[in-house]
Amino acid sequence: MASKLTGTVALVTGASSGIGAATARELADQGATVVVVARRKDRLEALAAEITQAGGTALAVEADVADRDQAEAAVGQAVERFGRLDILVNNAGLMLLGPVVGADPQEWERMIAVNVQGLLHTTHAAMPHLLKAAEDGPRQVADIVNISSIAGRKAWANYGVYNLTKFGVNGFTESLRQELADRHVRVGVLEPGAVATELGSHNNDTIHAEILNPFNEQHERLAPDDIADGIAYMVTRPRHAAIAELWVMPTDQA
Repeated sequence: MASKLTGTVALVTGASSGIGAATARELADQGATVVVVARRKDRLEALAAEITQAGGTALAVEADVADRDQAEAAVGQAVERFGRLDILVNNAGLMLLGPVVGADPQEWERMIAVNVQGLLHTTHAAMPHLLKAAEDGPRQVADIVNISSIAGRKAWANYGVYNLTKFGVNGFTESLRQELADRHVRVGVLEPGAVATELGSHNNDTIHAEILNPFNEQHERLAPDDIADGIAYMVTRPRHAAIAELWVMPTDQA
């Protein structure tokens, strides 16, 4: 029996670790050919080899999606190699926390470049191919899943610009969903709570000591596989059903 995503091609950004890597594995298990995109080439190649050894098909593409040319080239490589694109998972993200007062604006610019502009670059490049897949592909539907955060629903002190980017992702996703709904390109947002990934690793020691470590010591975090499972659920619904928003939280996170 064919798997639910047999015959489809999925592109996953931020795929060198965490949620992105777990999602690539899960979609491959569901039968999709997977294009994994990130900046860390060695990790991408190891992931692609792992998927291939498990019987799947994967292509590693080194790219920084914050750069529009690189994002467009990554989508182009996927379509050139496999002839189509059915699923886009915009997962690449950066979280740099701290007060707005005295902040380094370069950190804000990096977050906006990755979390917002990177998502826009890949979405824009993928759109013609997703529309084509919805029109004449085997499933007659295509999918965009944008990975946001609980920080796109609720703001906290010291999360200011990260909150800004994720609230923006939520708004853009809903607008695009409405624009494409009658063309059967489903656009949904998944908002994770705390997940055990490398997302917070770029913060300084003070942020770890005062914000991240205390939370992690008091709460159980989700695994990347928990989020990958949610993404797979969204993109394997029947053609007539769309998941516009999925909020996945640790049970004990208020």
